Order: sequence, then structure tokens, then C-alpha cells
Amino acid sequence: MSSKLQETLDKIQVLMQEASGELEQVDSMKVLNALRVKYTGKKGVIADLAKVMRDLDNDGRRELGQHMNEFKQKIETTIEVSKARIEARELEIKLAEETLDITLPGKKQALGSRHIITQTMEEIEDLFIGMGYQVIEGPEVELDHYNFEMMNLPKGHPARDMQDTFYISEEVLLRTHTSPVQARTMEKHDFEKDGPLKMISPGKVFRRDSDDATHSHQFHQIEGLVVDKEITLADLKGTLLQFAQKLFGEEREIRLRPSYFPFTEPSVEVDVSCFKCGGKGCSVCKQTGWIEILGAGIVHPNVLEMAGIDSTKYSGFAFGLGPDRVAMLKYNVDDIRHFYQNDLRFSDQFKGGQN
Repeated sequence: MSSKLQETLDKIQVLMQEASGELEQVDSMKVLNALRVKYTGKKGVIADLAKVMRDLDNDGRRELGQHMNEFKQKIETTIEVSKARIEARELEIKLAEETLDITLPGKKQALGSRHIITQTMEEIEDLFIGMGYQVIEGPEVELDHYNFEMMNLPKGHPARDMQDTFYISEEVLLRTHTSPVQARTMEKHDFEKDGPLKMISPGKVFRRDSDDATHSHQFHQIEGLVVDKEITLADLKGTLLQFAQKLFGEEREIRLRPSYFPFTEPSVEVDVSCFKCGGKGCSVCKQTGWIEILGAGIVHPNVLEMAGIDSTKYSGFAFGLGPDRVAMLKYNVDDIRHFYQNDLRFSDQFKGGQN
């Protein structure tokens, strides 16, 4: 063995002891990376030892190469052990610093709920479903034919002015009431096969109305329709009395006042005895003891005939009410705009219908 080779092998033994001592004492990733570069980098200790190869014969190179590989493997193994030790220590320190006190109360999460108008509509729908009615919905963008003409309001009829309409085109509009749903349903209904027609049609309606405390451009409506043989005004009154008592209290009474609607004849306005003062007179009923809640009447024969129903054989009654107004009356809300302004101070008062 040449003296050059022996000198290099002795140097490797010394370096291996030095490296082991340094790597066992290292306490940070920064220092560890520096030692990795010192020993295994392109200009490190092992690369410097390899320069001796060119001065050795083949046997010497083979022996030196073997010792250098053992040296490099030991260095790399010791580096990985030190890395795992440092990472474990750093994680332990981090966990200690970030410990959570699980005994502290959590932040309370606010729960949403169904809107008060939705709650009111669902209450009314459930009431009529319990009376044997079916709930039928229809399009909000409607044809003039169904919105007006089939409701006994031909083009040029002065009563069209009662409903300021949003027209999209001459024949297409945003529906001004949910009556078109009734017209579409009557067209399809087979009395011989399906029996009497009992339905309500809830949904949004649109009118070019003033935007103030009691009016809105968009509001909700629920209209009801019953068509069968020998339907009378007494049937209508009995139905609406049951509705008023279930919605506002069993002690409520109703009264019918003559009115006019193009699609019913006779037509009536329906009042319910004030549920706040019991009919004695207060600010809610404007000292009259009665509150107007809806319009109704016996379906006009023209409406039945235009739907293909024989008016000499069948008759019916219809009614229409506004859930927005019902909610205002029932919960003593003084401004309809409160329903649409998304003020949580208002909405949170009506948490009865949580999802």
C-alpha cells in the first residue's frame, strides 16, 4: 500500500469521527444543511478526498473508493437521523406554543330561517291542503291571453287599468295576479274523470305600483278556485270563515261586502273581525272593528266558458289574498318594505320556521 493511500485512509477515519460528533450535536436545520454542504457538497470534504484518486494505481483507487463510499453513506445516514430528531423537536415546540384551550366556549354560529313571508305562505298552503285543495304553480312571465282575456278582460276593457302591468311585448307580460294559473288548470281539467276542481295558486306577482309603506312592485298572492256542480256563495262564505278562524283564531267572524271584479259575479270584499281588539275598535282596524283581508266571488260564467266549461252545468267560487298583507296584519308590521330590506334586526324576530 502506498504511503499516499494510507495517509488518505487515516484522514477518512479522523473526518468520520469529526463528522459524527458535529452531526450528533447539531440543533437546527440551518446548521444541519451547512454541514451537509461541508461534507457532501460539490466542493465538500468527500469531493476533496476524491482528488487523491488520480495519484493512485488501480488497486489503490478501488480501495480508496470503497472507503469513501462507506464514509459518504455514514454521513448521509447520520444527517437523516439528525434531521428527524430536529424536526421532532421543532414540532414539539410548535405544538406547545399553539396549544388550544378546548374548555373555552366556541363562537356561536347564527342559524338562518325561512323568511316570514315564506312561513306565512306555507301556513296558508297547509291550511287549504287540509281542506282538500291542491297547490298548483305557474309561470311568472305570462301571456296576455291567460292573464287578462281568459279572466273576462278583453283588450280595451277599462278594468285593465286596475292592474298597472309590466309588459315585455304586446302579448307577453309579468303576471299581475296568479289567476292565469287557474285559467290554465281549468282548460286541462276533466270533471268527468277527475271530479271537482279545488286548487290554490301561490306565487309572486308584479305591478307598476307606488313603492311606499303598503305597496310594492313585487308582492305575493295566493288565489283559490273551486269549480263543481251547484257551488254557491254560501260555500264561499263557509270556506273563508274556516280559513279566517284557523289563521287568526277560532273566535273570528267574517263579513262580505259587495264589490266588483271582472272575473267574478257577484263579487265581494271579505273582512275579518279585528284579532287585536276583538271587534271593539283599535288602531289596527282603524276603529271599525273589521280588517279587509281578501277579495272573492262567484266565478263569472264567461270565465268558465272560455276555459271550455259548461256554465249551465258547473259553477264555482274564487278568492285572492295577499300573504304579505296577512303577515303585516298578523304580526303587526307597519311597513311592507321591511320584508324585503334584509335587516336581520327585523328578520330575526321570526325564527319559527328554522331550516
